[in-house]
Amino acid sequence: MNSLEDGNGAEFAPTSRDSAAVSAARPRLLDFARGTNQIGVRLYNERLVLSLIRKEGSLPKAEIARQTGLSAQTITVIMRQLEADGLVLKQSPQRGKVGQPSVPFALNRAGAYAIGLKIGRRSNDLVLIDLIGGVRRLLHEAGSYPTPTGVSDFVTRGITELTGTLSTGEIERICGLGIAAPFELWNWEEQIGVPQTVLEQWRAFDLKEAVAGMCPWPVVFCNDATTACAAELVLGSGAHMLDFLYFFIGSFVGGGLVLNGHLHLGRTGNAGAVGSMPIAATDADGGLTTQQLIRSASIYLLEQTLIEGGRDASILWRSPDDWGDLGAPLEAWIEQVAAGIAYATVAAVAVVDVPAVVIDGAFPASVRQRIVERVNVRCAEFDQRGLSAVSISEGAIGSGARAVGAACLPLLANFARDRSVLFKEVMLAN
Repeated sequence: MNSLEDGNGAEFAPTSRDSAAVSAARPRLLDFARGTNQIGVRLYNERLVLSLIRKEGSLPKAEIARQTGLSAQTITVIMRQLEADGLVLKQSPQRGKVGQPSVPFALNRAGAYAIGLKIGRRSNDLVLIDLIGGVRRLLHEAGSYPTPTGVSDFVTRGITELTGTLSTGEIERICGLGIAAPFELWNWEEQIGVPQTVLEQWRAFDLKEAVAGMCPWPVVFCNDATTACAAELVLGSGAHMLDFLYFFIGSFVGGGLVLNGHLHLGRTGNAGAVGSMPIAATDADGGLTTQQLIRSASIYLLEQTLIEGGRDASILWRSPDDWGDLGAPLEAWIEQVAAGIAYATVAAVAVVDVPAVVIDGAFPASVRQRIVERVNVRCAEFDQRGLSAVSISEGAIGSGARAVGAACLPLLANFARDRSVLFKEVMLAN
């Protein structure tokens, strides 16, 4: 593919005039806040190069040309422009080989920033990340349940606090704000006891529109478990896997699906909605029945068990990375979770022939490790004749995956090679 693209997506072959473009490369007016139809959205070949560098960490121009199929001259044009825009940085020359030392390029972490908002059933988070996904600031707020007023106050205060650590130039490089929240926030009463009056407030509250009124940046809304999958895809082990099914265990279990290196959302945005998968269960009389995975692999079930035992369950939400010693209730819950996810994994693999399953959640790393170990054991107990082998591994992001994933959405929209990310927002909001 030895071609470039103009602003309208039309391809043209590089010519000798490209050398003039190389020398003329200069910083462009990158006003991310003006939205996705402006210069903040990279041309396709630039996005392709940025995505490749993100995946590999750093690459010299010759290797970028080899992996993309673009000519050396074209890559020179692109790298000069990306460097002028402050999106990539030259690294130390690599010596020890025949010929001139190669100079690798890496993403400039200060080249762009994004904000992520996670609305949860027991806690809310705001996070500021840089271009390489590094967390610059994280604000966490736990509570009994979210309300529209409480969320609005948290966002207003949080944005001021997050941006207060940035210079004017850095604030101008914020490319957007992503929101991670469960679809249909008003359907919570049975599981976690939200008052009906609050549920009705959520039914009439346009979360995306409200947040858009609090900030000057483009706002993208997505299901919370799907954003966690996006974080794994961009920043975790998913960056090196083309296809995988993802489980995120939060208050309610959810997930996502990655196919051919892209987040696959499906017709209505519900692809990978693993929490709704039917699994085998026993009824009150010991007979065989079915129930949704959400009723056997969600943290709210552990919360209920702790409360019924007279114990304080707030640590599950106040300290997601350190639950202390929860004893027998945690042991029983891990077994219940593993049994449900193993069943769902085998069923999903029979439909979508993915080679890998990734499991993460809003809990300590030690709990994640044990769940993955038990899921592997339980999957081995199923008759899997006719199915391809699947690897089951831990996610790399942890409890902050939904908030970080929300912040990844603007980065994907502005810098990923998958242009369709730009146009999925309408579908995600429906």
